[in-house]
Order: sequence, then structure tokens, then C-alpha cells
Amino acid sequence: MAEIVQSGGKRGRGKKRARLGVRLDMTPMVDVAFLLLTFFMLTTTLLTPQVMEITMPPDSKVPVEIAESNLLTLRVRRDMSVFWNMGSEAPQKIAEADVPKILKQHLQINPKLSTLIKIDRQAKYQNLVSMIDDLNETQAELGQSEKRFSLVAMDDTDQKIVGGL
Repeated sequence: MAEIVQSGGKRGRGKKRARLGVRLDMTPMVDVAFLLLTFFMLTTTLLTPQVMEITMPPDSKVPVEIAESNLLTLRVRRDMSVFWNMGSEAPQKIAEADVPKILKQHLQINPKLSTLIKIDRQAKYQNLVSMIDDLNETQAELGQSEKRFSLVAMDDTDQKIVGGL
């Protein structure tokens, strides 16, 4: 890997001085560096993007009519308090952890149930994603392949409805 080279030469008035030189062979170090580089490149898991598929209606101007008995509404305020109601019933406040239980209970009774998620514009995006995840997990647990839910921003009417509760 390394060798010592002696070279002689004359300097000045005939004095010989032995000179020692060192020559390093860098090939093994480069081989090890590339071996480590390829090892870490092949064993490292790269981040895969997480994508959520959402099917959009073909035309947003066409109204969709759903019977009140088939509509479960979840309203989520910015402080993550959740209110639910069926049809035109009065909203009831529940804890965020109880959302899957309510969903499961109503989906077992009515498999054609559509869920309307109304979320405050000031709420965190993670709150919306967790609500959709709860809905998808509950529907998958019950073996429903067709996922029916809609997303809407809360308006002033909804704020008044859940504001006093």
C-alpha cells in the first residue's frame, strides 16, 4: 500500500545525502469508499410519496340529491371538536376518538350511508386527513368497497349551529 523510496543525489561539494520519499497507493482507499457508497445507496429506503386518491364528480354544478336518512354529517371546528348528526337532527358533540365508533354503528345499520364532512377553514389539514382515514378504515373494516363521502368547508350557518353547543 505504501512504499518508501530511497533516492540519492549530490549536493554541494560532493556530499551525498540519502533522501527518503513516501509513495502512497490510494487505490484501496478509493475501492473501500465506493464500496461503502454503493452499500448505503442500495440499502437505504427512499421516501415514497403518500398519495390519497379522491374521485371528483364530473361536473360540480350538477346538484346531487341524497335522502336525509342516508346522510351522516360530521362538523369539525378549528379546535378539533367534532359534531355529528343524521339528516336534520340536532348536532351532538363527540370526542374525536369516538368518530370511528359512530361511523361503524351507522354504517352497519345503513350500508348506503353517505358521509358529509364539513370542516372549518382554519382547522389543520391533519385534522381533515385523520377524519378521512377514520372513515376509510371503518368502511374497509366493514367490507365496503364503495367509499361515499363529501368534503365541504363550514359556512356561517354551520358555525352558528355548532357555536352554541
